[in-house]
Amino acid sequence: MAAKSDGAAVSVEDDNTPKSHSEPGIPAARPRCSAAGGGKPYTPLDCCWVLCALLVFFSDGATDLWLAADYYLRGDYWWFGLTLVFVVVPSAVVQVLSFRWFVYDYSELSCGDGAASGSGAVAAGAACGATTASDNTLSTKDSEQRGGCAAAANAANATPVYTSSAPPATAGRVGAPRRCCTVCMWVFQTVLHVLQLGQVWRYIHALYLGAQSRLHSNGPRRHFHWRLMFESADITMLRLLEAFLKSAPQLVLQLSIMIHGNTVLPLQGLSASASLVSLAWMIASYQKVLRDSRDDKLPMSYKAVITQMLWHFFTIGARTVAFALFASVFQLYFGIFIVSHWCVMTFWIIQGETDFCMSKWEEIIYNMVVGIIYIFCWFNVKEGPSRFRMTVYYSVTLAENVALTAAWYTYRGPPTSDSYAVVVVCLVACSFALGTFFMLVYYCWLHPDGPVLGSQWGGCVDEGVVGAGGVAGVIDACLTPSQGSQTDMVITSPPRTLPRTKDTGEPVPGERDKDRDRDSCLPVFQVRPSPSSSPAFLHRTSSSSRAQEGPVIRIDLPRKRYPAWDAHFIDRRLRKTILLLETTSAVSPRIQYRSSMMGSKEVLEYETTV
Repeated sequence: MAAKSDGAAVSVEDDNTPKSHSEPGIPAARPRCSAAGGGKPYTPLDCCWVLCALLVFFSDGATDLWLAADYYLRGDYWWFGLTLVFVVVPSAVVQVLSFRWFVYDYSELSCGDGAASGSGAVAAGAACGATTASDNTLSTKDSEQRGGCAAAANAANATPVYTSSAPPATAGRVGAPRRCCTVCMWVFQTVLHVLQLGQVWRYIHALYLGAQSRLHSNGPRRHFHWRLMFESADITMLRLLEAFLKSAPQLVLQLSIMIHGNTVLPLQGLSASASLVSLAWMIASYQKVLRDSRDDKLPMSYKAVITQMLWHFFTIGARTVAFALFASVFQLYFGIFIVSHWCVMTFWIIQGETDFCMSKWEEIIYNMVVGIIYIFCWFNVKEGPSRFRMTVYYSVTLAENVALTAAWYTYRGPPTSDSYAVVVVCLVACSFALGTFFMLVYYCWLHPDGPVLGSQWGGCVDEGVVGAGGVAGVIDACLTPSQGSQTDMVITSPPRTLPRTKDTGEPVPGERDKDRDRDSCLPVFQVRPSPSSSPAFLHRTSSSSRAQEGPVIRIDLPRKRYPAWDAHFIDRRLRKTILLLETTSAVSPRIQYRSSMMGSKEVLEYETTV
């Protein structure tokens, strides 16, 4: 799920130069994506949530291994092998992916530290990252030709700029201790991932970063907040992948064994319950962290997260029980049904033209993974109204659950009594009904954007809506009557006031040829000071946002539509740039994506700087 940079230009500019007041008659430009000073504070409730996530992780893995050992001692070697396979293989896949991310992050971090430690060289570290990244440049779905000359242009554009009076030679004096620490960290991380504890370390690291962001002052707090958000994104991506590769198949397997043997062992029930809780937990946690990372989305409260977890707990429970009932009688047809359902769902997702990854093939692989998720539950992957798509999905799911349960009830074995069969059928029906109830509770009362009945589920800001009223006018137009009392809170919260962009990524018709010439050999990173005398820079921000002036990271890509992660969460080199700027800037860097909502002055400024 981690896409790499694709040859899109990233311009890092310094906005710390003195700004003059806007001249009369010249409208001030709006910042596209502003990272507020440190984000929301880290609370003890956030810490408890991470600790509970660790408890869910350990309980899921421990109960599965305990049950596998019990099968071995009982002589059920076939069930022992299947149970162990669904524990070891998914865990190994996730550990490999986690270690790959560590290698990429820490190798660049070491390179940046070697150049910048003791001298405060921001651009030197970014140049190091750009040089390393140029070897892995990919092409996007939008621009297949951009990466061709990126490697050649990086060295010329990413020039080291030392902001401290210390000479570059000071980096050599700290090289030996740094090298020793690097070797120790590599050994430590290798041992952790071999022992299948990569996610545990990431959870502990997230707790440490959260505590540091709470204890430090404003400057370091912002830096730790950025690192916490990046770490949380990595954890949720890894755990969600592991949940649907391990917990979901394990749940169906154990339920099938219980129904096939017509007996329920305590360990089987414990393992199935832990797997179900893990699935529901990770889906709700994924949505929460995704919303927390987006400055154009309101955060999800813990009440909403728990309600969403109950929604998925009961719907997935009904789904897996129906699967297990059918698989206990029709093993071959169950496999055919699962493959057919996955193919149909994957094709449906691909037809929806999702916008998650940075290349076409990564997008297809992502759609195939989401197709596995769609076997068990609903997972929104596309921006826009979702009522119709959700209704279609749950209608199909309900029909399948009824058909699978009815087939089991009709062709069940003689040992199964009628009273037992009726109880099981009622269990499936009641579980699905409870899940639907909690889903309605979430969307009617606890959705972060307010009640959604009678309104569109998705963005309410169209292109060109922002006019003389500015962002505040857009927010007032989007709020439902029940949200009117929260207008002041929304407007005064910088990360949550920006409207979502609905970019198509298409250039202006008259500029198509110029864009093609300019993008034919575009560098990945451009690190340079901005000309303070340029009039375009004097009017970039409005008077209300002058307190946030600082470095601006301009990304020559349209911003990903919600519910996709932004490019700076997916692309690990953009993370590197953000963290380097955070360590040396007194103000949090602002991130600006290419946007069709920009005014003509902003577009002109953007094209001349990127």
